[in-house]
Amino acid sequence: MAAPDREHFRTSEVMEILEISRRQLQYWAQTGLVAPSFQTPGGHGRYSFADLVALKAAKRLIDAGVSVQRIRKSIGALRQVLPTVQRPLAELVLVATGDVVLAIHDGAAFEVGSGQEWIFEVALFQREVEDWRRSVDGLPARPRPRPIRRSRGRKRTA
Repeated sequence: MAAPDREHFRTSEVMEILEISRRQLQYWAQTGLVAPSFQTPGGHGRYSFADLVALKAAKRLIDAGVSVQRIRKSIGALRQVLPTVQRPLAELVLVATGDVVLAIHDGAAFEVGSGQEWIFEVALFQREVEDWRRSVDGLPARPRPRPIRRSRGRKRTA
């Protein structure tokens, strides 16, 4: 008997880990949502850890009320907006809230369907409003803050 493959997971292991049915797993693979990334010589699918991450993300989105069709459409949109991302469900942080699915990548959040950026920094906006007020009042714009430099204090000896 061969030693178990620690790099890939069998369908039964994936079902147990993610608490999903064989039918769900087969459907997701058939519809192109998440398919196993490896096939044995006998034709059995094996899932990588990245596949497990993608499956877990898909399951959480579905549990949040997002349809499989919407997730597939979102993956296609993400691949257009972020062409360097090969496996969006495994590589990105996804957040579902109502009808909106956000993908977080490199500190920015994008609405998956449109690619519209959703980060709104209130502190930055507050500075913009303050600068606008100063310009309306005829005052010069306030100087931009300088980076804080921390000096390395020397240890004092007694």
